[in-house]
Amino acid sequence: MKLNSLLWVVAFFISGCVAGRPSLPPQPADVPAKRQSYDASLLKWFDRLHESYVARAQQGNVQLVFLGDSITQGWEQQADLFNKEFGMYNAVHFGIGGDCTQHVLWRIQNGELDGIQPKVVVLMIGTNNSGIAENSPEEVAAGIKKIIEGIQLKAPQAKIILHAIFPRAREEEDAKNVAVNHLIQKLADGQRVHWLDIRRQFLTPQGELSHEIMPDLLHLSSMGYQIWADQLKAPLAELMK
Repeated sequence: MKLNSLLWVVAFFISGCVAGRPSLPPQPADVPAKRQSYDASLLKWFDRLHESYVARAQQGNVQLVFLGDSITQGWEQQADLFNKEFGMYNAVHFGIGGDCTQHVLWRIQNGELDGIQPKVVVLMIGTNNSGIAENSPEEVAAGIKKIIEGIQLKAPQAKIILHAIFPRAREEEDAKNVAVNHLIQKLADGQRVHWLDIRRQFLTPQGELSHEIMPDLLHLSSMGYQIWADQLKAPLAELMK
């Protein structure tokens, strides 16, 4: 499914986690919640995308799943790279722009992991909780913990690669995401959950993000996705054994 670029912008920056005017009711970061919007067309878009992921899961034969928000969904525009780097694992990417932890948790509980038994799940989520929903670091970490528990319930054999939240804005990272990453690193046990912090790979020697890697200082360019893929090669090779 090709993502319309206008919908991408609208879904991420307007709908987000608490979007709409007047403001939609806030959603707890660790309680499953379907996406909200006052825009019926956006709700249909969310539903269609989720349903397409459920349908793909029902087809089975998946060894590798990427779960997340618009950064994960961006693999859609990098199909050749995705297939080159991860095609041997029958990989899928289930990302929706603007999603927060509670939305990924809802998607897991509503079919996106049903019918498949992946060996590895790559999880990168939380930046929208920090940036749009303004959850506290503790709330974001609690939401990510619930997602991990949800993955383990649906796919008990799967190993989880838990990413540190990627950097955003010109500085290395904002204080909230630094705090979230500190908390969620503790969720990795080195057995079922494996921590992967590749933040510095996206930065210049001066510790800044460049527009070459993240044109809007949040979403990845083709170069950024290649960096991500390169950093996953070794851990995936080990965990797929």
